[in-house]
Amino acid sequence: MGWNPRAEGASVPRTIVITGASDGIGAAAAEQLHAAGEHVVLVGRDPEKTERVAARLDAPWHVADYSDLSQVRDLAAALDETYPHIDVLANNAGGIFGERTLTRDGFELTFQVNHLGGFLLTNLLLDKLLADQAAVIQTSSLAARRFARFDIDDLQGERAYSPTAAYGNGKLANILFTKELYRRFGDQGLRPVAFHPGAIASSFAAASSGPWKFMYTNPVMTRMLSSTEEGGSRLSWLALGKPGIDWEPGEYYAKNRVAKTNPLASDPGLAKRLWERSAEAVGL
Repeated sequence: MGWNPRAEGASVPRTIVITGASDGIGAAAAEQLHAAGEHVVLVGRDPEKTERVAARLDAPWHVADYSDLSQVRDLAAALDETYPHIDVLANNAGGIFGERTLTRDGFELTFQVNHLGGFLLTNLLLDKLLADQAAVIQTSSLAARRFARFDIDDLQGERAYSPTAAYGNGKLANILFTKELYRRFGDQGLRPVAFHPGAIASSFAAASSGPWKFMYTNPVMTRMLSSTEEGGSRLSWLALGKPGIDWEPGEYYAKNRVAKTNPLASDPGLAKRLWERSAEAVGL
């Protein structure tokens, strides 16, 4: 199937939903896509911050904390009811945290916020996304290759846990989800893709501790990181580009090019098992 005809030049604005849009690369991408004439819908965890970004863009906004899956379900229902079309879903919400913590849903916090929340939201909106032949963009990271210690039988980090490995595992899960989403629904027109935004000076590590928090909050260190505008432009490039022409569905990108990642990302059996475990976890 070809690219969504609603995304052809004269048919803008398209509806682009961005999670994690209250600050960082999500907010930057929202501003860039709004400037390009798209209809941007913002989703954030913090009501005040999300509303401030939305007010600058005169854009609609919704609140959902991914550490509570009931809020993800409510978000999906609101998006489905409010917007006739969703042309791009950017699963950008995520973060790195400190000590191992369980959410009210009973899952390890990093895994839930970085993977399960976006997995659930995408699946709850799947009928609409398929009808619109939508792009589903996953904000992953180089951490999937460098830091993941992925064990399909220990997704909750009960046997072994560190904040760094948990974050890397979550970002690898993003890529595995992207590839399995394409294997399952690519022939129906769904266009998933994952990307690394770069090492960005943002607040995503504010809830972590140790070297991650130091790197992303220390003024001297942050001067060596890329801007949120640059990171947002990686998301915007995918959202504005034509799947199959500007970028290839099912792939992982860095600096707007197909990039190497963890070899486990190429294991279709692992991706299938992660999908099945995730679906069971969220009750799909």
